[in-house]
Amino acid sequence: MSDVTRAKHGRPVHHWRRDVVQLAALLTAVAVADAVADLIGHGPDGPALLLVSAVVLVATAAFHTWWARRHGHAPPTDDTGARSPAAGRQAGPSGHPEPQPAETDAEAGIPESALWRMRTTVKDEPGSLAALCTALADRRVDILSLQTHPLAEGTVDEFLLRAPGDLAAAEITRAVRAAGGTGTWIERADAHDLVDAPTRVLGLATRTALDAAELPLALRQLLGRCTIRQLPAAPVGGGRGPDAVPVEGVLEDTVLRLRAPEGGVITVERPYLPFTPTEFARARALVELDARLGPRVPHGHDVLTLPEGSDITVRRADTGDVEAAKAMHERCSARTLGMRYHGPVGDADRYLTHLLSPRYGRTLAVQTASGRIVGLGHLLWDGDETEVALLVEDAWQRRGIGAELLGRLVSMAAEAGCESVYAVTQASNTGMVAAMRGLGLPLDYQIEEGTLVITARLAEPVEQEDAVVVRRAAEAQ
Repeated sequence: MSDVTRAKHGRPVHHWRRDVVQLAALLTAVAVADAVADLIGHGPDGPALLLVSAVVLVATAAFHTWWARRHGHAPPTDDTGARSPAAGRQAGPSGHPEPQPAETDAEAGIPESALWRMRTTVKDEPGSLAALCTALADRRVDILSLQTHPLAEGTVDEFLLRAPGDLAAAEITRAVRAAGGTGTWIERADAHDLVDAPTRVLGLATRTALDAAELPLALRQLLGRCTIRQLPAAPVGGGRGPDAVPVEGVLEDTVLRLRAPEGGVITVERPYLPFTPTEFARARALVELDARLGPRVPHGHDVLTLPEGSDITVRRADTGDVEAAKAMHERCSARTLGMRYHGPVGDADRYLTHLLSPRYGRTLAVQTASGRIVGLGHLLWDGDETEVALLVEDAWQRRGIGAELLGRLVSMAAEAGCESVYAVTQASNTGMVAAMRGLGLPLDYQIEEGTLVITARLAEPVEQEDAVVVRRAAEAQ
């Protein structure tokens, strides 16, 4: 009479309380039936009534049995109407326990899946890509996106992969090599890579259209980890100027050279991975868009009140503010200028055109209610690094202006995806040191001959195993 209702630790569990209740109900039913039979049996028509009742009970039981066999009962449901977890399970011999729900990867101790960006070259012939996809599928690697770049010597295929977390990059490259792939490169990807290429390019074009300072950042995000530099139109001491680069640009394996809109040369270097013609075309399109739109800087500004009650305005600055910046230089002491430029004070003015150009970064200006500039903060794209620099007029120092500028510049760097920013100053510049410490970020200090370099880390560095580059050297393994 016992009923197996569920399994626990692989063994059936019997409910003894239910058995007791069922036994009590049976005894009660027997007692009631005996009392009814005794009452009816002593009546005038007692035997006939008992016989009719027995026939009715037998007929009812037979009908119930026929109906149950013809129409199966619906599985039990809970109060919400959802299907019971046990519904649909087939009964089996007692020697075979019910199948248990499969464990998830996390419950079983298996690492979660990982995203990878991979590039490899295959022969330009039918079936080569299919063999590569089959090799990846054999190792439970899911292909999320694929781009192909036909070249003269073959086809370069770019993949975004989702692989089991315990599958190493070296194992993926071995599978690709066995399937015919050559020149394989692979590194960890993140959620940003899930955006398809056309959508990402359109987003970068929009950012470039709104702000000329976004062009270097857009190129870096488009082409991955690379170093971007802009050479002036007339290089000092000769060298490769804009005349050495045709209007359509130059693609040289791991280097791109493009004509800058204002007459210089933009060079993009990525030594670890050659550029494809598609990447070159996209980079050139961004530069052409920037050239057509001309100089532009967002016009937003914020009005702040200093602790002593003075109002200041913080806004973006560009080359149109060169004269106002020179006037601020004239009001600054030699010590203040020396702290900022680390060189002859007389040469300070010649840096302003470069510093205020959106091509080299972003500049914030602090001006008073009368419109006079009293502070400048620069965020400079230095190749693949980012520098911050501050200059505050002597009469406006120690009022929190430097800390305000630095905080805004660091926020800009974080929004641009920079992993760190650094400031070059003198060891005696206690104001700059205090402003950097006020950021509340991890800091690294390097000092040499009185020059102090303070680096603030905005994001944790990528672990070595999370950024694996496998190139032709892996082919020889």
